[in-house]
Parts: sequence; C-alpha cells; structure tokens
Amino acid sequence: MLSKGNIKFSIRTVSTTLIQVPYYRDSMFDHERRQSAMNGDKDAQYDLAQAYFKGEGVEQSASEAVKWYTLAAHQGHTDAQLHLGWMYYYGQGVEQSMKEAVRWFIPVAEKGDETIQYNLGLIYEYGDDGVEQDCKEAARWYAMAAKQGFAIAQYNLGWMFRTGKGVDQCDAIGLAYIRKAAEGGYADAQSSLGVAFYNGNGVEQSYEKAFEWFMKAAEQGLADAQCNVGLAYYKGEGVEQSYDEALKWYRKAAEEGNPYARYNIGFMYENGEGVRQSMKEAAKWYILAANEGYPMAQYNLGWMYREGNGVEQSTEKSVEMFKAAAEQGLADAQYIYGIILYNGDGVEQSYDDAIQIMLSAAEQGHQGAIETLAQLGVIKLGSIDDESE
Repeated sequence: MLSKGNIKFSIRTVSTTLIQVPYYRDSMFDHERRQSAMNGDKDAQYDLAQAYFKGEGVEQSASEAVKWYTLAAHQGHTDAQLHLGWMYYYGQGVEQSMKEAVRWFIPVAEKGDETIQYNLGLIYEYGDDGVEQDCKEAARWYAMAAKQGFAIAQYNLGWMFRTGKGVDQCDAIGLAYIRKAAEGGYADAQSSLGVAFYNGNGVEQSYEKAFEWFMKAAEQGLADAQCNVGLAYYKGEGVEQSYDEALKWYRKAAEEGNPYARYNIGFMYENGEGVRQSMKEAAKWYILAANEGYPMAQYNLGWMYREGNGVEQSTEKSVEMFKAAAEQGLADAQYIYGIILYNGDGVEQSYDDAIQIMLSAAEQGHQGAIETLAQLGVIKLGSIDDESE
C-alpha cells in the first residue's frame, strides 16, 4: 500500500472581483430643477436621473434614469458617467454592454478615480463580452491605481510582473508591489508575501516572517492564510509547534469551506495527532474536502473505502475516488488506478488505459509506476528518469 497524503500548503493568487463603491448623493429634485435639466444643466440632469433611479418624487424608472445620466455624462458630469457605466455593466434600464460600461468608466478613471482604474485593469486583464483581453492595457490601469496606493491594484500588478503578464517579467518589482499591498493591509497580499518568505522566493527565506504575514492575513479572516497558520503550528515552523493551535486554525479555515484545511483536519484525525485517533472523523473531513475536488482527500478516501476503514467498505466508491484523483494528475492515484484497470478490479479490464495512466504517473517520477511498466516491458528501467533529467 502506498503512503497516505501529507499536509497541504495553501497558496492564494490574485483578486478578480470588480469593486463598486457608493457614488450616490442626495437628489435635489423639484419642478424648477426639472426645468433646469430640460434646459441642459448637467447637475440638474444628474439629480433628475438620481430621482428616477431611486424613485424619489417620481415613479422609479431605470430607463428614464439612463436617459438623464446620459445627457449629463455627455457634458462631462463625473458622477453621471460613473453611474451610467454601472447601468451598462448591470444592464439596468439599458441593454447590458461591457463595451459601453468601459466607455463611460474610462473618463472617470482618467480623472483619477483609483477604484475605477483598478476595475478597468481587471476588465482588460481577463477580457469580457465586447472587450478584448489586453494585459498591457490592464497593467497600465493597475499602475495608475497602484500609484495612488490602491492596495488591490498593487497586488494584481505585482502578480503581473511576477508572471510577465502584460509587462516584462520581474520578480523583484512584482514582490515590491505585493509588499506595498501587504503593508497597506490587503489580506491576499499579506498571505502571498508569507508564501514568498516561506519559500525564500525573492526574499531571504524566513519561517518567522512567513508566519508573521500569514497571521496578519488570517486575523482578517482569509481562509488560505488561516490554513497556512495552522500548517506553521503543525510543523513548528516560525512558531512553537502545537497541534492544538494547528487544529484551531485549520477549523477556522474549514468553516470557510477551505478544502486544504478540511483535508488537514482529516489527516490529523487519521493519525491521532493532537486528537484521539478516529477513522470515522477522518473520513468525514476527507469527504468534505473530496467534494470540493481536492485530489489528496479523494486518494485517501479511495483507500478508506477499499479497506472499510472509517466508512462502509465499497469497491465502487473506492474506484470512484481513485479515478477522480487520478484525473487531476495525482501520481499516486494514477498508479493505483492504473493497477485497478490492469487487473479489472471493480472495473472493466483495460490494459491500454492502464498503461496510459501509469505512464502519466511515471512521467512525474512515480517509482512504483516506473518499476511496474518496466516489468511489463513497456519501458526500460531508467529511461524515464533519463528523459526527465
């Protein structure tokens, strides 16, 4: 039997959520104001649009709001341009159009609105209906917002530099932006900076500093960081080792649905680390993580179902779990599922499929798969190792 899984290190990537900030002001609408709007006063036009949008003094009408926002926006009224952009973004009172939303966001961003600058960066980074992906343009808008200290833009721009997306790749610049975002209190950046210190990637390796940054993010409720704090306590890296503290932080992350934390709790129960050993409890947590598609949990469940350990024995469910983990590229699972296919153990026998999936494991350096394939005469022992070198 292969050894079961190890504790998983959770890593966060980039923010991909548009930000909408409050942009309303109280509407000042009366008959005289309406006449001013009809005579072309842009402030009055905006107020009338607000009245229609909120249904204050008039029957609520999104389409009428769009009409008056448009008139004011064409005259350069910033709030009207912003509001009109969101109307097109959500399709309120007008046919939804990302292209039109961007058209009206741009003049607002050019006047220095850092939130809209960030949003434009996000739209261009990934592209959207009617707006082609343009990473160079995304980086330009992120940079404008980052220059104003907008932490999420600094963070996303940092990842663009680290990955060479829309800019010349540069780890040092990327990490500098991520650090700025972290120092500005952005939890995802704090967690990413923790990962950098943990791995010594672009900074001098330090478990202590990694733990410090993970904790800052964890205290803000970031589940990945909470999981990483748990890992630090579990291993005693950068902090005094404590299974109790590890379990405490894993549970916080697990409550937020973090599959890595759920897997880690299951692992601790399986091995009786800081808790009374309970295969039933381990299986419960593995199932939660497996349902989120975490391959290590699926793999461990495969063994538990196969052996009836903590769960009712089921060859069918065992095969299902091994297959799910194998399809995600987990070498251990690929090897075991390959053996299952080769032997026709609970599935229809298929030599060809067995060989193919064991080759996938072998290409990842899985020694069991390499030796098995060599015994079957599919490869020469050492050939895959030579290719990988």
